[in-house]
Order: sequence, then C-alpha cells, then structure tokens
Amino acid sequence: MSGLKLGVEVVSAHDLVAKDGQGSSNPFVELHFGDQRFRTTTKEKDLNPVWNESFYFNISDPNNLSSLPLEAYVYNHNNANNNKTCLGKVCLTGTSFVPYSDAVVLHYPLEKRSIFSRAKGELGLKLFVTDDPSIKASNPLPVMEPSLHTDVGSAYAQIPNSVPNSVPKEKTDKRRTFHHLPNANHSQQKKIFPPAPPQQQMNYGIQEMKSEPQPPKIVHMFSGSSSQPPDYTLKETSPFLGGGRIVGGRVVQGDRPASTYDLVEQMRYLFVRVVKARDLPSKDVTGSLDPFVEVKVGNYKGITKHYEKKQNPEWNQVFAFARETLQSSVLDVVLKDKDLVKDDFVGIVRFDLHEVPTRVPPDSPLAPEWYRLEDKKGDKKKGELMLAVWYGTQADEAFPDAWHSDAIAPGDSTSVASTYIHSKVYHSPRLWYVRVTVIEAQDLVPADKNRFPDAYVKVQIGNQVLKTKSVQPRNLNPIWKEEFMFVASEPFEDHLIFSVEDRLGPNKDETIGKAVIPLNSVDKRVDDRIVRTRWYNLEKHLSDARDGDDAKKDKFHIRLHVCVCLDGGYHVLDESTQYSSDLRPTAKQLWKPSIGVLELGILNADGIHPMKTREGKGTSDTYCVAKYGHKWVRTRTIVNSLNPKYNEQYTWEVYDPATVLTVGVFDNCQIGGSDGNKDIKIGKVRIRISTLETGHVYTHCYPLLVLHPSGVKKMGELHLAIRFSSISMLNMVFQYSRPLLPKMHYNRPLSVIQQDMLRHQAVNIVAARLGRAEPPLRREVVEYMSDANAHLWSMRRSKANFLRLTSVFSGLFAVGKWFGEVCMWKNPITTVLVHVLFVILVCFPELILPTVFLYMFLIGVWNYRYRPRYPPHMNTSLSCAYAVSPDELDEEFESFPASKSSDIIRMRYDRLRSVAGRIQTVVGDIATQGERLQALSSWRDPRATTIFVIFCLAAAIVLYVTPFQVLALLAGFYFMRHPRFRHKTPAAPINFFCRLPARRDSML
Repeated sequence: MSGLKLGVEVVSAHDLVAKDGQGSSNPFVELHFGDQRFRTTTKEKDLNPVWNESFYFNISDPNNLSSLPLEAYVYNHNNANNNKTCLGKVCLTGTSFVPYSDAVVLHYPLEKRSIFSRAKGELGLKLFVTDDPSIKASNPLPVMEPSLHTDVGSAYAQIPNSVPNSVPKEKTDKRRTFHHLPNANHSQQKKIFPPAPPQQQMNYGIQEMKSEPQPPKIVHMFSGSSSQPPDYTLKETSPFLGGGRIVGGRVVQGDRPASTYDLVEQMRYLFVRVVKARDLPSKDVTGSLDPFVEVKVGNYKGITKHYEKKQNPEWNQVFAFARETLQSSVLDVVLKDKDLVKDDFVGIVRFDLHEVPTRVPPDSPLAPEWYRLEDKKGDKKKGELMLAVWYGTQADEAFPDAWHSDAIAPGDSTSVASTYIHSKVYHSPRLWYVRVTVIEAQDLVPADKNRFPDAYVKVQIGNQVLKTKSVQPRNLNPIWKEEFMFVASEPFEDHLIFSVEDRLGPNKDETIGKAVIPLNSVDKRVDDRIVRTRWYNLEKHLSDARDGDDAKKDKFHIRLHVCVCLDGGYHVLDESTQYSSDLRPTAKQLWKPSIGVLELGILNADGIHPMKTREGKGTSDTYCVAKYGHKWVRTRTIVNSLNPKYNEQYTWEVYDPATVLTVGVFDNCQIGGSDGNKDIKIGKVRIRISTLETGHVYTHCYPLLVLHPSGVKKMGELHLAIRFSSISMLNMVFQYSRPLLPKMHYNRPLSVIQQDMLRHQAVNIVAARLGRAEPPLRREVVEYMSDANAHLWSMRRSKANFLRLTSVFSGLFAVGKWFGEVCMWKNPITTVLVHVLFVILVCFPELILPTVFLYMFLIGVWNYRYRPRYPPHMNTSLSCAYAVSPDELDEEFESFPASKSSDIIRMRYDRLRSVAGRIQTVVGDIATQGERLQALSSWRDPRATTIFVIFCLAAAIVLYVTPFQVLALLAGFYFMRHPRFRHKTPAAPINFFCRLPARRDSML
C-alpha cells in the first residue's frame, strides 16, 4: 500500500439551482475516488453554502493516479422523503492533483449529470497530494439511499475523529460541529474532531513531486478502437495559461490578471532597444570610428552590426532577454570600436534592473532616451546613446523581430546576424489556373519546302511545359484543338510562351515560330463563360516575340489561333485533398464571410530526440511551422534545447469547418553557416476544424511520430492549446449544406491526372516563393507540410486503406452474420421476435422508414455520452506502421524514379505483380457476375434465356393476382425457415445463375 494520499478540501459553492420549491436548496457534496466515497454536511436553505471540510483518500497505486478521476457531486437533500437530487457534478483528472505547496482553491463550473438534468453554479475545491504519515485516510461514509426510515443525521455522525484539517484554530471551531437534520426520534448531536496537526510539521513530498519547472501532469486518452502503445497516444494537460488554468476545456480564472495571449504561458522578457548614437569620439589614428553596441546581462550577450567610419550610427535593433534566466541585476550597454585584433572600448551605460519599468500592451511603446556614455570608472565621456529599456511579455510588438537570448547559448553571440532564428508570418501567393486552348495555325513556313511539316505546339509557363500531339496535315494549316491547364501566381512575373515545332526525326525538332503573351494581359473569369479567341503572330526568335514594337515586324506572319484565360472560379489545390486547409476559389469576389476564428497556442516541446552533436553532447535547434489557408507561421528557433518553450500564439479566420490545421516541428540545420543542409523533420500534427467544439480550449500533448526506413519512431511531444470560436452558428450550420469545392469544380471538373499534375506545380510555386522570404521557409518544409508525396505508391498505405475499407463494411458484415444466425435459429427467442417484427413491418409498411430513422436517432443520442472529447491524432495501428516489413518501408522511402539495384527493383516488381494479380482476379469475378446478369436476356444461352422468360411471365401473373404483403411474408418466412427445412447444397436459383455464360471465355 502506497503512503500517498489525495487531499480534497470542499470549500464552498455558489449560485446553485433551487430545488425545494421555495427558492432554495439543502446542498451537500459527495466525493467519489475509485471505491472510496465521502460526504460533507448538509447546509439547509442555502444556495451559497460554505463547508471548509477536508477529506483524504488512499492512493493504492501512484502510477495509476493520472487515470483515476475524482468526482464531486452536489446534491439537494429533500427533508420530506429523505431523497437526494443532483444539482451538478465536477469530474477532475490527474492533471489537477498537485503538491500541497502548489494547491490553490479553484472554482469549477458544475456540469449536468445527464442531458436531461439542469445545473448551474460553481464548486470551490482545493486538491493536493501528500505523503505525510501523520495524516490518516478518512473513513468512507455510507451512500445516502432514498428511504423514508433512514436517519440522515446518523450517517453524518460516522465521520471519523481522525480526519484532520489544516486551517487556523479559530476556523476549526466552526467546523467541528456537524448538525443532524431535524428528526422526531433523535436529538441533535455533535461530533468533535481532535485538533489538527500543525501545518509546519507536515511533509507534502515537494522534493519528490516537484521539479523546476514542474512538468505538466497528463491523462492518457486512447484514440478509438485502434489501440496503440500508450506512449504514442494523445495526452490531455491542464496548464496555467494567460487566461487562467485550463480544466476540462474550460478556463478557470486564477489570481493572475488575464493576458492578451490567453492560450500561452506568459513569458517575461527584458527588452533593450538600441536606437542610435551621436557625437562619438574618434579612436583610430585616422580619426575614424567603426562603432557597434554590445548588450550584456549576466552570461548573455547580444551584439549589433557595426558601421565603418561613422560617428552618428543608427541601429534601431531590439534585444530580448528571458527574465527567468537573468543571473544579474545590472544591464551593461557597451559601445565599442570594431578592430581587427581587439575591439576598443568607447563607453558604457549601466542600468539597475530593479528600476526598469514594465510595459503592458496596449500601452504605447516606451519612448527612447539619450544616455551619456561613461568610462569604466563611471566618469562621463563624450558621446550619447539613445536607448529604451523595459520589461514586457511575448505580446509586445517588438517581440517577433527582436534578438532572443533563448535562441543562443550563454556566452555566444554568433547568432545575432543569423536570419534563421526569428519568428515570422508568411502568406503564400494567390494561385490561378491558366486554361490554354491551342486551336490551329496558319501559313506555316517549314525549312524544307518539299514536305508538309509534322507540327506540334509547345506551351510553357516558367518550368511548366506541355506539348500537343504532332499533326501532319496535307496543307500548311494544322489543327489541334487541345486544352491545357497551368498554375500561375500573383504577381504574374512569368510569360506564356508558345512555340510551334516541326518534328524532323527522332529527337530532332526545328522551331517554326514563337509567341509570347504576358499573363497580366490575359482575361480573367470566375465562371464558365465563353472567352473570345485570339490570333497571335509568330516570330522566329524569342527576343523578337517579346518585342512589342509593330514597326519592326514584317508584314507577313505565321499566325497561331489560341484561347487563353485565367480561371478564378477554381480552388487551386496546393496540398493533399484530404488535408486541405482552404477551399475558397481564387477570385476574391466569390469569397464568403468567415464563420469563425481559430486560435493556436504553441506552448512547448518535450523530450525532443537529439538531431545533432555539439560540443560532444546531443542537442537540437527546433522551430515550429503552422499552416492554415494562405497563412504560414514560423516560431523562433530555440537553440541547444531538447525541451524548448515557444509560447507563441497565432490566429486564423476560418471559412469552412471541413479544413485541417497542420503544425510541424523541424530541426534548423542552417545555424552555423551550413546553408546546404536540409532542415530535418521531427513530426507534425493535423487537427480537423470540424472535430473541435465551439469555445472549447483543447490543451494536449501530441506525440511527434515519424516513419523512418527502420520503422516508426517517437521524436518527442508537442504541447498545443487550440480554440475555435464561431462567429455565427447559423452560418456554421448552413456551411454543411454547401458544396465542398467551388462551382467550377463541378461545372468543368478536372481529371485526377490533371489535379495531381497541377498540385505538384502549385507546391513548387509556393515553395519557391516562400523560399525567397527572410528568413526563408525551405522547400523540404513546404513539401512535408503539404504532403507533396502522399500520392506515391506505398505497400503500407495500401494495406492500411484496405483495412479501413473492411472496417467501414464491418457493420454490414456483422448485420449479415446476425441475420444468418437468425435464419439458422441459433437463438429461437430472437428468431421469433424477428418474425414478429417482420410481420408488423410487412402489414404496416408505412412504419418502416420512421422506425429506421428513430433507431438512428436513438443510436446518436446514446453515442453522445461516449463522444470524443479530444481531437484525433496519428494512429500507428491504423497506419500499419508495425505490420510492415523493412523492405516495404525502404520501398516507400525510395526516390522517384527508383535508384536501387536491378535485383531489388525486380523483386519489388514481382511482389507488385502478385498483389496486382489478386486484385485482377477480384475485379474479373465482379465483371463475371455482371455479365451473367446481362446474359439472362441476351439469348447467349438460349435454354437459360427461355427458362428466364417463362419465369418472368409466370411471376408477372402471380404478382398481379397476389397481394404484395402475402408475397413479402412468404419470402421472408422462406429465407428465415428452420434449418430442418434447409439443404446443404445451394438453392436452385443460385445454381441457375452460376451456369449462365460470361465473356471471360472470349478473353485471350
């Protein structure tokens, strides 16, 4: 038996529901923890009762503490019949159990006990864990049963003498007396508790249960029926954020004032803005000065850029030092002269950190001031430095562009000039589909006058090149009438280039002419209206085609007839269709109003796997990237930390609930000058907006799972806080009736091949554009966040999709199996009841649909109790990450095209042939059954068709003269007949169907 005990102090409640019919209630509280139950006294006629009673539960297994719920029920006692009525409940998990020193009184909102009950008000509780041996567990009380002969007061009198409390003596006197309810057979009794042990003598096990900083307590939450290792499951947390402590998705206000960033922990920073300097003295022999500023607090040091030979430099650079890591009470701002050998001291400005003011937005920025430079002895010198120093949080507008002390190691200032550590917000370019129709050409002039050209047209936008089929007409006017789709981005920097080519032989082409069309001159449309076609003159050289001076052009030209337009009615797919974060069309005039706001707080990561070695130790330089819609965000890079704290909050507008937020974690491999290395993926999280309840705050630790050629691996955990707020519930509900994609996707749909090709081009354009930002968002990051390679073949994904398909139809299979057991009379009572129900439905067919929909309604209401209360996450069991061979994983990570040896390629090809052979057999069998249906009336088998025709005539006569209910009853009873009347051989209709011919006989 463990020595740990769970202490619960029931403090008070307020604004309870009135239940006695006179505008009041007689409340008391029952506490349930495992098999242990305690009860407080009853407060008569009080909607705001105060108890201040303490109870202690035994903890048998501390390892299971996080999975054991504590339930507190508030009841109203009915004096008339000695019954109790629930006024509400509070269910708390292991995230709320903290050491005594960290315990505070929290007021939890009361929840309904069932969907038909009513609850309001709050219950104040104080929860803590202690291992003090002087505290004895409370004796459990008998649960109050509804009985007219039960003396409620005697039940309360069983509260043991050993229950201690830790409040001052003057308060314990009020809590020692427990009053009975009025009873005719018993007089009022009192139960006195012994004095509580002094609080200073109690050891609450702080050293064993608390570390600095204290890690969040977690509750394992398993994802559906697909079980997986507990270490890979989602874990709910209860952090204290800027708005208060998060308990069960609700914000419980604490003693701290609310922050602007209410989904992240408040992080205090010392901000130092170095603006400029003036009247600096000369240091070199030449009388010049190469000034720069060094900002130093303890072991942390930041350096501005230096200017050559400038007496009045301007920097306007901000430095942010994490307040919790400050090891000094003095801030030194040193101005130095850059030198090849040793930097010369110019002057210094010192600040006492105890005198630094605090700024809280939305206060205006702190005005910088001029400070006179001093020498090392404290004497005033020539020159002044303009500075601003203040304390703030990550809500400060100077935070994103500031130099951060937690982004470098102590004593290191080399990362100051690095552009890869700052947090940034990116906006992906607006993408358009370019529809090009090549119709015909006129008056082609081939190099060889004695032959007609074998002409085709090459169309190019940037790196996208498509070709028409080659046409060899009997004249010089070829006709193609082929349509192509391209992707272009604003601003339109690329041109649309047409090139008419003559195919002279294999790999030998000759250019007949070129035409260049600027994309900014192309017509735009938002629907499928007809766009007028145009004739363009072709030039021999591309430079002539780009020249717009008509005076320099010849009078005779080869002409090309095309139709070009920018389609703004489509949504350009730049990510995997299953994980789309935006479904709006390109044209802004087609955008609907937003339906809500999505807020994301990126708190921290824990247990990150070391991705590199530095100074003989494993470490990582991590940052997070979040993508939703056109907005990408990147947190600052935390250097040399396996448990980085980001605490950055971002907001997006939501236009469709069927969209997905993606958050990824990466290791920054660009620090240290190694720009050629790729950033390494650590893991990502996907959260579908439609799975989030409105106004609910989700705080969970998401395992970062990555599939490697060696298997699935957990790279750490990412702690997020998410809240979706709906602007209008009516618009939200109406959105579910609207088409998922814009109308153009249905009026003029794109083929699957076109969608894959255009998605690939769109990802390349977005990656190229974001790669030019500062700091750049690298291509490997964009491709990983967009699932650019999700369409490639994978044996593992094929197995997982097949298992998903079988899981979808498992319900039908279960119903079929159950019906088979009914037909075989496995349970005679069930079979008889099914017969009765069948007769009722046949006799009253109007009850069939109402019965079905009522049944579905009851299923939905019943499943509401077991609804998921957390977002879904990566499931290794569903993904078949374990039941896969190393060779299949190696094949999944193979480059495209393949680069392995011929023996491995041959082996994989043979394996694919065997799998495809089985699929081919199944498809052939399905086709065979369909062809047998067609053979019933095709007279391919004259005898079988004769039998079928005669049967149809007889069936028509019988059905005409026989009521439908009678036929339905006879058919039902026949199918559910007793096994005694069944034969093991197939029935005659099945035998007849299996003998019908199919077209398989005609296949080679």
